[in-house]
Amino acid sequence: MLTFLVRRLMLAVPVLLGVVFVVMLTVELIPGDAVALMLGEHATPEAVAKLRDYLGLDKPMAVRYVEYVGRVARGDLGRSIQQNRPVVDELGDVWPATLELTVAALVIAAVVGVVAGLVSAVWPTSLFDAVARIGSLFGLSMPVFWTGLVLIVVFAFWLSWFPVGGTGSVAHLVLPAVTLALPSVAMVARMTRSSVLDVLREDYVRTARAKGVAERLVVSKHALRNAAIPILTLLGLQAGQLMGGAVLTETVFAWPGLGRLIVKAIFARDYVLVQGAVLVFAVAFVLINLAVDLAYGALDPRVSRQG
Repeated sequence: MLTFLVRRLMLAVPVLLGVVFVVMLTVELIPGDAVALMLGEHATPEAVAKLRDYLGLDKPMAVRYVEYVGRVARGDLGRSIQQNRPVVDELGDVWPATLELTVAALVIAAVVGVVAGLVSAVWPTSLFDAVARIGSLFGLSMPVFWTGLVLIVVFAFWLSWFPVGGTGSVAHLVLPAVTLALPSVAMVARMTRSSVLDVLREDYVRTARAKGVAERLVVSKHALRNAAIPILTLLGLQAGQLMGGAVLTETVFAWPGLGRLIVKAIFARDYVLVQGAVLVFAVAFVLINLAVDLAYGALDPRVSRQG
């Protein structure tokens, strides 16, 4: 298992280096002068030259890349242009809120999605299965920002059950977490249904039933356990997508997280802050995939031996 972990960590290094390169290249390809865009159209040539020198944009991109990677390795992501604070501090202030929202949405997606998919697989022609499949279609089709606005109108304005936005209590978390989780609930339910149905058609499941094993044990011990790897894969991917999708959800619900900070930084043309935030997202996604790989090894030891 240790060798498996080391190999996965080594594979993560080029991914993060590639993310840094792509982000820097994106800033490089911005039409016009990126520094002039940051400072606005009324900036003096002296101010533009000073900021360009501060950001190192007067150096070749290869040199800036190596220098930035060196700073990142020391934990230095630069300073925010607008706030004049270290980017690490800016991200540290909002990261817990995004993590809270992402974890809540992932728990909802995992619990509701797996349960709905499992029930649909056990009774594939039932009314519940039909309703769940139609609900999954709606969940995948509705944009997150539209779903959020509908939930605000219904549950905040009409029923007054939950606050419109902001933070402070569990009630503030419910609407944004449900909004963020709905597409993932649909995907996890469909994947669970499909995977469990495939396993239930296997010969060893028929044999277990023929031996008189209780249906509860057949479903939990044989079907769900053997269908867990594709479900786990999807949950790992969804965790990263939920973190990225929080950009829209946090904006709709005024949730003070990393996604909302990125939107503000983009409008403020604070590309140093945007670059650091994207890198943090990439690191989080890599760590999530690493955790999924380790879970593979726990579910099936053959995976770690092959890795």
